[in-house]
Amino acid sequence: MVLNVPGLISVIIFYIVILVIGLWAARRTKGETNSENVMLAGRNIGPFVGVFTMTATWVGGGFINGTAETVYRDGLLNCQAPLGYSLSLAIGGLAFARKMRQQGYVTMLDPFTRTYGERMGGLIYIPALLGEVFWSGAILAALGSTLRVIIGLSHEVSIISSACIAVFYTLFGGLYSVAYTDVVQLICIFVGLWICVPFAMVNDVVENISVNSTTEWVKGVDQEESGVYIDSFLLLIFGGIPWQVYFQRVLSARTARAAQYLSFLGALGCLIMSVPSVLLGAIAVNADWNSTAYVTRDNFNVSDIPNRASDILPLVLQYLTPDWVSFFGLGAVSAAVMSSADSSILSASCMFARNIYKMIFRQKASEREIIWVMRFAIFGVGALATVMAINVKSVYTLWYLCSDLVYVVLFPQLLCVTYLNYANTYGSLLGYVVGMFFRIAGGEPTLGIDALIKYPYYSEKHGQMFPFKTLCMLMSLATIVFVSRLTHFLFERGIVHPRFDVFKCRTVKGIEDDTAEPENQNDVKSAESFVIYNSEFTKVIEEVRTT
Repeated sequence: MVLNVPGLISVIIFYIVILVIGLWAARRTKGETNSENVMLAGRNIGPFVGVFTMTATWVGGGFINGTAETVYRDGLLNCQAPLGYSLSLAIGGLAFARKMRQQGYVTMLDPFTRTYGERMGGLIYIPALLGEVFWSGAILAALGSTLRVIIGLSHEVSIISSACIAVFYTLFGGLYSVAYTDVVQLICIFVGLWICVPFAMVNDVVENISVNSTTEWVKGVDQEESGVYIDSFLLLIFGGIPWQVYFQRVLSARTARAAQYLSFLGALGCLIMSVPSVLLGAIAVNADWNSTAYVTRDNFNVSDIPNRASDILPLVLQYLTPDWVSFFGLGAVSAAVMSSADSSILSASCMFARNIYKMIFRQKASEREIIWVMRFAIFGVGALATVMAINVKSVYTLWYLCSDLVYVVLFPQLLCVTYLNYANTYGSLLGYVVGMFFRIAGGEPTLGIDALIKYPYYSEKHGQMFPFKTLCMLMSLATIVFVSRLTHFLFERGIVHPRFDVFKCRTVKGIEDDTAEPENQNDVKSAESFVIYNSEFTKVIEEVRTT
């Protein structure tokens, strides 16, 4: 395919705009030596930027490309992500935003580190990291397909160059750069795609999308796949909550109430931003592709289009809109993708620097050292996401994988650590193992993992038809509750001697209860303070026991 020079120029212009804004925002962290301020923008994100950056939690290249792909391939009723992620933000605002912000945490892993200890927090970091890498990979893969279709740029080159630019300004600006580029991202998506919609809709080869819409692009849900449908929908809703990329915005809000409002407005923003992608997917269904330049000029076969469903949005921009319009839409998608990738990369890096490096390996690390570790982690996470984007084909498949382990493993953990007073490390660890084992045993064809356990209604042709992911999540949740309650009872009643409390859950819990601050205070001591308190009191108790 011949390189489209004007299209390449439009992409470069949009890249420069994003880069300049990211570096401009980075000036606010110049000379900053407090790692918390870099990670959370000084907890000073205002309402205007806050609404944009909260909406951008889910709205990016993967969101808009994946929505158009699914509407074209499976129909609107099977496109669950826009509504699912909107409900996710709303429920997150209702159930978790206020509590997390009031505690003054810095990352999503802080409550786990405080309650279960540093090593358990490190274990919980694994699915959190995988989720962020999968999500970043989906975003970059969407960009690669767009640039390949419209301007003929190599898939690998487009992904690598975009990842490098996103990593570059994130290194210097932290959350400030990410938040301010999110504003530009959403404006580009909204304006760019809405400019493309009317031009594509009035194209001579496109029929009226309202005619036979029920059968053509709205469609219905196959009754045989109702279990999978329910499973996927619940996964998107509850699996969309325990993400650092979301809680980073919650924790950067000025107040707990503001964190809630930002979540609710972000939920509304997700629905609004999905509309142009839905329309472009419907337009693709109603287009006579045999009459487009896809066949007449480029000599492609129309029968190949269903196999290129992940490219459907860039195909509509390329073949159903004028060149200047497609370039504008292309620039919008490119800017959106790059600005979304930085959020996930920063989130995973912040958790590593604070909850892994500082809490486990270097508790006495200086603030400047933590900032530099975070910057090195940005390189590592960016590289992992880039490799994932190059090697995985379907954007929407990768999109679901993002929330998979997060839903099964992390959601029950977050729910219990937030609302279960007697939750402890024993319950958390066994719940983690149960959720992880039964989910992996269910198999994952996309990753080449065969099913070890065949849940009810298993089909040799279609695989797992039972909502087994939700079942795995509930088994993990039940394990955490039961084991935590049992061990709490055994140690509190003295049935099991405290010397067998290898995780020292009874000692740690008792100390935290005695030293807790009043509930009406907005902030409590940070995770590090509790670790120090716990370790010091544990030493005293051990000395008494020895004596």
